[in-house]
Amino acid sequence: MSTAVAKNLMVDMKLLGMFAAFDQAMTSATRDQTSYTEFLDTLLQAESDYRQERKTDYRIKAARFTLRPAFEDIDFTASRSISKAQIKELYSLQWLNEGRPVLLIGQTGVGKTFLAQATGLHACACGKSVLYMNITTWLENVALARSSGTYLRYRDKLAKPDVLILDDFGMRKLSSIEAQDLCEILEERSVAKSTVFTTQLPLDHWSEVIADPVIADAIRDRLEHAALTIHITGESYRGVKARKLASKKRDG
Repeated sequence: MSTAVAKNLMVDMKLLGMFAAFDQAMTSATRDQTSYTEFLDTLLQAESDYRQERKTDYRIKAARFTLRPAFEDIDFTASRSISKAQIKELYSLQWLNEGRPVLLIGQTGVGKTFLAQATGLHACACGKSVLYMNITTWLENVALARSSGTYLRYRDKLAKPDVLILDDFGMRKLSSIEAQDLCEILEERSVAKSTVFTTQLPLDHWSEVIADPVIADAIRDRLEHAALTIHITGESYRGVKARKLASKKRDG
């Protein structure tokens, strides 16, 4: 079989990773006089890598991130309380394997959203499904689902991802019905799933934004005994970034 026919068959069979690697693999095999088995191994590995990359890209797209941060981009020169040990704990995803929720608590600008989405992206790369949204979007979606009679379907949708990220909890007060909705979602996700919250409010202040005190206690009880909680204090990341840009302009 000629190389042209072989490459056409790869395309027809949608072996696109193998197709992309074929010419270089053939050149290397000819130069190094590698065996047929080694040549085949190279092509199969290229196809496997390509498919894994496609799956990761799909998971990232489905997650609906607003940023694409990475743990490697975290600036430890900024004066903030979060430690490398805490970053390592998030990166390990052990909390996800244990089905624990995560609370990232701190004032505006300390990097909560950045850290939550970096964690989500890393989870996607590790083969986990993720869904990101801010609390306002979640409330709007819940209201729409209730008005259209699709609330149960929407709740089931939120129960499916391995990681659900709810950003900026506390930016809006929750009515009794909305608080009950949140409680139900946490219940649905209580086994082998993790929910990540970013918020400015310590857990003992959540009752300030949850109208029903009984439901507030139930939500707090679900989180305080199991959650991986990271309090972030210090200067605003945006302020650090602004100073660095100003410094570069002066140096330039």
